[in-house]
Amino acid sequence: MTKVDFYTGSPDKLRTACQLSHKAMQAQLKVVIALSDASSCEALNRLLWQQGASSFIPHCRLDDELAERTPVLLALDEMQFPHHQLLISLHTETPSYFSRFERVIEIVGADEADSVRGRARFKFYRDRGYELRHIDLSKKPQ
Repeated sequence: MTKVDFYTGSPDKLRTACQLSHKAMQAQLKVVIALSDASSCEALNRLLWQQGASSFIPHCRLDDELAERTPVLLALDEMQFPHHQLLISLHTETPSYFSRFERVIEIVGADEADSVRGRARFKFYRDRGYELRHIDLSKKPQ
């Protein structure tokens, strides 16, 4: 069964996704980052390219011809995924395809509206018996 981690209180969800992708890549995991809109996808793409040489994150869009060989994929739509190890969700709702992945990370922002949506997603997973873990980023030292 899919394991689900909630990272809450993120001051910058895209930057958190970069950090978690880098950490996952170091652990030899392949990542799909699910985004809900093209502007967020482009912003994350730019941010991933701005990582330093020692922390470069090879990535591309899911529809790119290199997707099968790339460790981090940016996905706007539900498609055929070349791997199913880790899904990092930046959606406001639970992605319908989450259960195809071994592990899901839900990133929740620090603002109240995103927190409310995050609690609804947490309840969705909990009510269905998924193993949940919570990491509060607002309590981590900067």
